[in-house]
Amino acid sequence: MKCVKALVVVASVACLVAVPTPALAERGAPALDVLSSRADQVSGGDALVRVRVSRGVRLKVLRNGEDVTSVFKADPGGESFTGLVSGLYEGDNTIKAQAGPFKETLRLRNHPIGGPIFSGPHQYPFLCKTERAGLGAPVADNQEGQGYRTNGGWSRDCFAPVLKERLYRSTAGTFKTMPAERPADMSTTTTLDGRTVDFVIRRERGVINRFLYSIAMLEDGYNGRAVYRFDGGVGIGHDQGQLGGSALDSYGLGKGYAILHSSGTRTSTHYNLIVGGETALMLKERFVEQYGMPLYTVGMGGSGGAIQQYLYAQNYGTKVIDAAIPQYSYPDMVTQTIHVGDCELLENYMDHNPRWASWDSRSALIGMNASDTVDNPYTGKKGSDECVRGWRGLTPLTMNPLWTSNNDAEWAKMDPPGVKDTVQWTHWDDLRNVYGVGPDGYARSTWDNVGVQYGLSALVKGVITAAEFLDVNARAGGWKEAADMVAEGCPFVAAACQDAAQFDPWSARNITTGDPAPRRAGDPIAIKNVERSGLVFRGDIAIPVIDWRHYLEDQLDMHNSRQSFVSRQRMLDYDGNASNQVIWFTDARPDGPAFDQTPEALQVMDEWMANIRSRPWRGVAGNKPAKAVDRCFATDGSEIAAGPRVWDGILDRHAAGACTARFPVYDTSRVVAGGPLQGNVYKCRLQPVSRAIARGLYGAWRPSPAERARLEAIFPSGVCDY
Repeated sequence: MKCVKALVVVASVACLVAVPTPALAERGAPALDVLSSRADQVSGGDALVRVRVSRGVRLKVLRNGEDVTSVFKADPGGESFTGLVSGLYEGDNTIKAQAGPFKETLRLRNHPIGGPIFSGPHQYPFLCKTERAGLGAPVADNQEGQGYRTNGGWSRDCFAPVLKERLYRSTAGTFKTMPAERPADMSTTTTLDGRTVDFVIRRERGVINRFLYSIAMLEDGYNGRAVYRFDGGVGIGHDQGQLGGSALDSYGLGKGYAILHSSGTRTSTHYNLIVGGETALMLKERFVEQYGMPLYTVGMGGSGGAIQQYLYAQNYGTKVIDAAIPQYSYPDMVTQTIHVGDCELLENYMDHNPRWASWDSRSALIGMNASDTVDNPYTGKKGSDECVRGWRGLTPLTMNPLWTSNNDAEWAKMDPPGVKDTVQWTHWDDLRNVYGVGPDGYARSTWDNVGVQYGLSALVKGVITAAEFLDVNARAGGWKEAADMVAEGCPFVAAACQDAAQFDPWSARNITTGDPAPRRAGDPIAIKNVERSGLVFRGDIAIPVIDWRHYLEDQLDMHNSRQSFVSRQRMLDYDGNASNQVIWFTDARPDGPAFDQTPEALQVMDEWMANIRSRPWRGVAGNKPAKAVDRCFATDGSEIAAGPRVWDGILDRHAAGACTARFPVYDTSRVVAGGPLQGNVYKCRLQPVSRAIARGLYGAWRPSPAERARLEAIFPSGVCDY
């Protein structure tokens, strides 16, 4: 059942904290808890600690035997004290509270500000970007010639001291350093509570968990709420990254929200969301220690930034965010690799087969949208599909250890020489702490298409013939193992484009061939590891969620509309309840997105969170404001339809709702192959071809003896039984 944790007043900062209320021991014994993090996940040498005592009792607090009572201030009501305890040892620490004759002990485990806490061994090599970020050269941490050359040695972990600054937003819409006198081009802003103030912000930047971070808020106008801005993109790690533009979100800052941001929670830096979650926890800890517990923290961000909200809320409850506004969402990244890995196999097959010259027809195999009228950047002609427009280039970036787009100039300052070439540039290796490493020295991979019958539902519906079904499954092939892959050609390696024979947007040189072409089997250890890692969204999320996207199917954009409903279905599968999630679509113009529904989503979320604070016993679903319902909007942001039935027909067999009819939802190659909408089957259970035929899996088609023999040759170990 979805519910919210009990809300407790942290009176020293006059706000609400989503943490369980610790019960006081009998006869007035003190109770200790850490507000800024879990007690075993403290970082950076300090922690915001609360001591609950009976009213009027004299309090004494010791840190590892040393009196630190002076840092504790009474909270309103007089029944608790809160203080920032610093000077913690790395490792185990003891906080003892004495209230009258009673004592209580709390054990803390403190970790270095550079991490790790729970993500496993640090990744090396790791490219420093502190100079590019304006924080100066990284601090030397070794004399062994390891890492980035810097003042006094080398840096493996890219640390830099905290920088605090004052900025103002000019009337031209840019942020500038705040001078001593009020500048002539100072702009003003109106906060959430209606105050108009100079648009001056205080910002701190530094390095936490080896990644750059930013905390910014209005100097005079902080509304007590925080936004954690997560960013998307696709990166394969080994890089400190850079802060994105969302770190200075002018709308959020202008309304008075504090903005939290880290290069470690941008998936353009890396897609290790165990490291990302750890980084988010550490940054939230820093914020709470410096500025107090916010009224609430709402997540915001698109694509990979949306994935992070779903996963971190699942994995860490309300430790990072209390509410989520995922935009252009996916449920997670790791299960996207299942069907995206099919794209170039099928595109390579179709591009070399006249039967598929009409792009409109390609949805029969790939499931996603296709169009004869959309420009194709690779052919220079009309005709494309989502595999090409949305996903091309991500297969080699994910799977080929020999190719990366990370060619930043900072690599020239990394030692030992040639260290970049020692990296296996794959998603699997980026998360080797999760997937594991095989006997061949390469990270284990989950990707599998053994038994997958491409185009099965198209065959059953009569869209393709039996001969076409047999042909695509015989020739599509699979991906070579990492150890067998070769260097990419054009367009991924620019120099290769001088030779027309090197044109290979499908990465066909790394596809298995033959008739039938061999399929690739996923590593069962990798599959088991990732399924229990916290990287797969299982649907276990209890916070308020407004899942919003522009409808981009007509642009063949990778952020396809089905993904919001995949998350909802997984939530329903988890506990039968998705009442804490609402789905909003806004139509896009033919040339791309139009109206931004985010400000409205923030306003609705603020009402939702206020209701939860005032009536916590009603839970998340029982506190929805009127506009926290499923909705869809026109290009100008005007509402088309709203209510519990507008998305009927997607996850049920009802007639199409008003929004469903307006915004068609497409499938994936694995759904077309008979897989579930949830898209979370890494490796299907196999059944003999004879059993599949006997069960009527192929609809009206009854294979002849020759066709049956062909099927058995293509699928010697059987076909998928979803």
